[in-house]
Amino acid sequence: MIYIFIALGILIFFIFVPVFGKKRSKVRYTLREEKGPYTLPEKFMWGTSTAAQQIETQQKTDWTDFENSAYKNRRFDTLAPGKAKPGHIHNLGAYSKEVIKKKTDHDARIEKDLALAKKLGHNAYRFSVDWARLFPKPGMSSPSKAGIAFYQRVLDACRKNKLTPSLTLFHFSSPSWLWQDTVKGWENPNTIEEFQSLTRGVAEHFIDQVDHWCTLNEPMVYVYNGYLDGVFPPLEQRGNPAKVAPIISNLLKGHAAAYHILHDAARAKNKEIQVGLTQHTRAFEPYRNYAVLDRITASIIEQAFIWDMLDAIETGHFAPKTGGARENIPGLAGTQDYVGINYYGRFYVKTDITRPMKFEVLMHDEHDPGEKINQLGWALYPKGFYDVLASAHAKYNKPIYILENGTADDQDDDKIRQSVLVNHLKEIYHVIKEKGADVRGYFHWSLIDNFEWAEGFEARFGLVKIDYAKNFKRIPRPSAELYREIIEANGVTEAIWRYYTALNEANG
Repeated sequence: MIYIFIALGILIFFIFVPVFGKKRSKVRYTLREEKGPYTLPEKFMWGTSTAAQQIETQQKTDWTDFENSAYKNRRFDTLAPGKAKPGHIHNLGAYSKEVIKKKTDHDARIEKDLALAKKLGHNAYRFSVDWARLFPKPGMSSPSKAGIAFYQRVLDACRKNKLTPSLTLFHFSSPSWLWQDTVKGWENPNTIEEFQSLTRGVAEHFIDQVDHWCTLNEPMVYVYNGYLDGVFPPLEQRGNPAKVAPIISNLLKGHAAAYHILHDAARAKNKEIQVGLTQHTRAFEPYRNYAVLDRITASIIEQAFIWDMLDAIETGHFAPKTGGARENIPGLAGTQDYVGINYYGRFYVKTDITRPMKFEVLMHDEHDPGEKINQLGWALYPKGFYDVLASAHAKYNKPIYILENGTADDQDDDKIRQSVLVNHLKEIYHVIKEKGADVRGYFHWSLIDNFEWAEGFEARFGLVKIDYAKNFKRIPRPSAELYREIIEANGVTEAIWRYYTALNEANG
């Protein structure tokens, strides 16, 4: 009898594993015969992205409150490279109060920073407004004049340096006063109205100067890190993903409201604009292909983390795969003129069959000696970029903008960053050629080193190094020159590809 059960188990294994869930790929790059050039479309947007809380002087935000509290109480620990410890900011105590306050000293260097972007060949620049800089107090009917003047400086510098601006309204931080009620932040439906006030104020002053708009940056990162993992404000760990569905719903409602406000303002000026949001994407793959639960869970997480919100924006119907009430949201359907993609590599999903509701998300496979990782231990996986772009094209058939892609590399020669840049741009070329994806722009994260949230100042994402010990000195890394050469050629030349193919092989 036991042999019958064994045979039945083997049969179930071979039937269910191929059918259910994603498979982990052994191939890290799309394999093609051609050697370049990998030229991208005409009028392609080439730029970098930044965010207010990460590069500007601190304003009265939830993140500023967290930073100052962590510094005061000496909460500087980390669980592992790239794995934040709830309530802590990695190694923040190694930096002066001036650095923590000024971040990168961008406030004093806006014109120089964007002139440097022009010198490095860029034709576009993505930045975010600081909600608290524009609305520092509750109950304001219009934005602060000083705040408007500050962002006018940014737009003036963009115009002077021929950088097409892309403006993001919400990039994680929000005014401290939004957190004073019993129900706080985006969990409070009143925040949707406050976000509309922000959008109206920004549109009133800048709609005639900006054609490309992003309402929300990585909303699922905001929700996951803030309410499930506890490493972003409000530092909560609710456990059940269904408990965050109302917050996601409010973010979607805020996005929809902002979309219509921006388009109404543009129509009043007789101009056309593009409005969308941008999702943080990863290749979520099973840690073990033979483990059915790994595969099924990886598929569910990918759908919930990446596609649930984008699907809702297309259909107007929010149906969270990880639980929570399904909801039809008036005015939401069709409120993305483009699909915004941020991509940073591969995550592995590992389950325990004895606790099927529990799982781990691993940043790399420590048992895979051939896997390339960055400074934070994130697995580098260009093929996953191709897959995400192909899926976005197949699902929505809309223009795609890469609003963030890059890697953490603190080495002065930044060979990892250079390799990431070349290999990911090649994937864009292939997905355009083979799938017909309408990819229109690439914004590298980031122009300069900055404050990387719970990783503090340790993770270095900049094409340009900042020496915090020497008055925020800017030092372009080799990747900055490489990016300039790529932009000048409007793609990866054969010579560049030959060099980086050899570099990839030399580094395993």
